[in-house]
Amino acid sequence: MFPLRDDNPTLRRSVVIFLIVIINVLVWVIVQGLGTDPAIVRSVCSYGLIPGELLGSLPEGTRIPLGHSLSYVIGGTPHWATLITHMFMHGGWFHIIGNMWFLWVFGDNVEDVMGRIRFVFFYLLCGLAAAGAQMLSSPSSPVPMVGASGAISGVMGAYAVLYPQAGVHVLLFLGIFIQRVILPAWLMLGYWFLLQFVGALPSMAGSGGGVAFWAHIGGFAAGIIMLPLFIDRGKVAAHKALMRRWRSR
Repeated sequence: MFPLRDDNPTLRRSVVIFLIVIINVLVWVIVQGLGTDPAIVRSVCSYGLIPGELLGSLPEGTRIPLGHSLSYVIGGTPHWATLITHMFMHGGWFHIIGNMWFLWVFGDNVEDVMGRIRFVFFYLLCGLAAAGAQMLSSPSSPVPMVGASGAISGVMGAYAVLYPQAGVHVLLFLGIFIQRVILPAWLMLGYWFLLQFVGALPSMAGSGGGVAFWAHIGGFAAGIIMLPLFIDRGKVAAHKALMRRWRSR
């Protein structure tokens, strides 16, 4: 299922979500060359998070083949900045469009009850927690981890707790049929989380693909755990009052 929009008004216009989307798009265009080679390969290796390099579990000098006659050589100095930069890199068009769309649908209401500055720190910390979870699951991995999905997963976890009954308009894919339905947020996001857990199971047996499922799980859990530290109780109460007025129209 794919979310289209939610039935959840905001107290004020979202600014941080808009800026995060703009930054990611600019990075995609300027740094990653709209996903073209060799810009995307170089950007992923330069700014993506490589667990084996960051944790020192890959020997210095290890060469990682990347295709197109390019390779990446593990250095002796961990690139700690990639803990942040990896959140603004993406691996393809569907990757960035999907991530930015989920952030746009679910992020504004979370920013709304935290305030703009608090939300920035919350978003980044969720991304760090997601990176940590992925590194713990594969500490020797030479595969660069990129994408905003870990941080966005934290936002989705917070949304699920804050607005479990909010209606989410989704496209439901039933074989060759596509149905538009409205589901409560807890069901839509709970189903999404279940898919991440199922996707992560192969990695527990030592296999798995290129999707950072544990990052999604870690980010989602971090968003739920950290939520009480970042919400503004006054804004939460104001939003509940807004919801009551909005539903009574």
